[in-house]
Amino acid sequence: MTVTMLFLISMSSVCSVGYGSTISSEPNLNKQRRILYEAISLRTGLEWTYIAAIDQYERTLTKAHPESRPISAGAITGIYISDIDWSGALNPNKNDHVPASIRFFNGYGKDGSGDGIADRTKDEDLLYSVTLQALRYGSAEEDFSIGLWEYYHNTRAVLRIMQFAKLYKHYNRLELSEHAFPLPLNSVYSFRSTWGNSRSWGGYRIHEGTDIFAGHGVPVRSTCYGVVEVKGWNAFGGWRIGIRDLSNLYHYYAHLSGFEKKLQAGDIVQPGQIIGWVGSSGYGRPGTQGKFPPHLHYGVYRDRGLIEWAFDPYPMLKQWEREERKAAHAPH
Repeated sequence: MTVTMLFLISMSSVCSVGYGSTISSEPNLNKQRRILYEAISLRTGLEWTYIAAIDQYERTLTKAHPESRPISAGAITGIYISDIDWSGALNPNKNDHVPASIRFFNGYGKDGSGDGIADRTKDEDLLYSVTLQALRYGSAEEDFSIGLWEYYHNTRAVLRIMQFAKLYKHYNRLELSEHAFPLPLNSVYSFRSTWGNSRSWGGYRIHEGTDIFAGHGVPVRSTCYGVVEVKGWNAFGGWRIGIRDLSNLYHYYAHLSGFEKKLQAGDIVQPGQIIGWVGSSGYGRPGTQGKFPPHLHYGVYRDRGLIEWAFDPYPMLKQWEREERKAAHAPH
């Protein structure tokens, strides 16, 4: 049986999922995505985890810029390609769906489903087209990274996609959306919304996060599945650690008294894993302690592609606390 035939059989399992498809539950959605990723992997030779990572990154861009990246709620991928990029800048037909003429005008559009049409409304055609752009220089990691940069012209995009692929490869699944409260629920702590409060040390600024007050040395846990980006000293945050998750959110844990020794930048973490301990470090040179009561400063930043912006994590913290308490008391 040919590779193309296997690809078409796999795609039939997705039930022709395009922009107009009806999507049900999240597990079913991930199942359809996995089928699609593996089908495109079969045709291109690129590991499915990298294809999934491209799609996930595109999904985060669409979430951050919904108006400029119009994607139907029925789509199972997050891929967006403009009509000009799809058909080619000099192509007089911006709705071109003929692979040969699109190729002549150097458009991105490709036939990913095997039906002879390069359809910009089909998930499989969109994802296949972006995958081929990323593979322009080869599938080796360095060559693939160059292809990603040539497509996105953004070093951050390359880093994010490689981080996402690392997570998918490590766990071999797409379902990595669970969360945990950053402190053990059986510890003594208190917190309220402190978003936007003024801060004066180091110049006037607003408080971008939630302070969770607890005793010195209380364990601090990862709230998500993610990759450690930063670990070390920050004049404002003291001993701090930064973790990137699959939603392209940067989770910032500051004022720690110390880190989990074995944890290094580039390591993978999961919800509930101990990453450090509550302290009162910061507001000075490395090692400065005790300028304020011990607490965890927890912040979250969303990557919009070129910049990151903070948002109030308090609602998420309350939700994770509530869900974890509920799970702990649920009958087993």
